[in-house]
Amino acid sequence: MRGHSRWEIPLILLLAVLLVFAFTAFVAKPFSIPSGSMESTLQIGDRVLVNRFDYRFGQINRGDVVVFDGTDSFVPAASLSPRDPITSIVTAVGQAFGVISPDGTDFVKRVIGVAGDRVQCCDVDGKILVNGQAIVEPYVFAGDPPSTLPFNVLVPAGKIWVMGDHRSQSADSRAHLGDPGGGMVPESKVIGRVMAVIWPPARWGAVSGPDTYAKVSQ
Repeated sequence: MRGHSRWEIPLILLLAVLLVFAFTAFVAKPFSIPSGSMESTLQIGDRVLVNRFDYRFGQINRGDVVVFDGTDSFVPAASLSPRDPITSIVTAVGQAFGVISPDGTDFVKRVIGVAGDRVQCCDVDGKILVNGQAIVEPYVFAGDPPSTLPFNVLVPAGKIWVMGDHRSQSADSRAHLGDPGGGMVPESKVIGRVMAVIWPPARWGAVSGPDTYAKVSQ
């Protein structure tokens, strides 16, 4: 009996950790918002739940707010320092429980263009065009124009074009036009869709894509 009692609690704790890891790896993962680039939709310090399941079977849609790994699109892989095994494990556990900030290579932005889209800034009224359709963007931070930087891009197969809602404070696809890849993010690097704000309680609520893009031609 004494041996059984000794191992019971450690085994339960280990099982709990493994279940959390499995859940965050395949279903949903907490993510802490590190900057104001998505204001007012998401605030600095918000903790959100990222749905990792949707894109395993469905497609990424215009208007989705996504978390992605920006390695080799927003951050050159050569500039990253390798972590030692202990640090990697501690970081992974902390991030799984949402108590450690996301990696510097993880970003949260809104999908504006998907594969095959022509995305342009801007029409005579200052609106973003997607496949020639002017987009009304109610989520853009109050007082910000849709973009002060002109661009005209065709999104390649397997890529997306992303922008922050706080356009004047967001280093998004526009900021990487001159980089290899032209600011496009590989679909394979998308971690998941931001589903809801789960902390603080005063900001609980779903994060959904608007119907802004419903009239955009494919």
